[in-house]
Amino acid sequence: MKQQIAKAKYVHIAPRKVRLIANTLKGLNVNEAEAQLMLRPQRSSDPLLKLVRSAVANAKNNQKMGAEGLIISKITVDEGPIMKRMLPRAQGRATPIHKKMSHITLVLEEKSGSEPRFNIIPPQKKGKKDAPKAKKPKAVKTHEEAVQDSKPKAQKTDKGLLKKIFRRKSV
Repeated sequence: MKQQIAKAKYVHIAPRKVRLIANTLKGLNVNEAEAQLMLRPQRSSDPLLKLVRSAVANAKNNQKMGAEGLIISKITVDEGPIMKRMLPRAQGRATPIHKKMSHITLVLEEKSGSEPRFNIIPPQKKGKKDAPKAKKPKAVKTHEEAVQDSKPKAQKTDKGLLKKIFRRKSV
């Protein structure tokens, strides 16, 4: 079986947090893993999604593998270097702060006979249209309509602002 390895190094998220999401991806088809990662609210899902897409692109171009039969056979999250910082505290003391990093390794394998359950279609970008629309002529207003439009309209008292102010939770 062909394998494709992809790595993401120096990801500024603690390895413990990345492992929570990475362990759910083991053994999944690439399409299902992408769908899982797109719907996750955790911060570590973005670098993992980027890594999965990179591994799939590498498998297509370098190994000439089909994207349909790829599964995530192995994913490991290791500790990277720790940035050590200090936080000033009372009476001249300092508390250490450890900003941890992760190294993520992903291994894709080609498995025959597995069809994806669904296809992910990326949203199309809205671009400039080829031909501009013809401008419609503005309707001509009578003098009476123009006078009515120029008069200030009575403003409604909106209670929404007061509701927002007094809706705050008390502790």
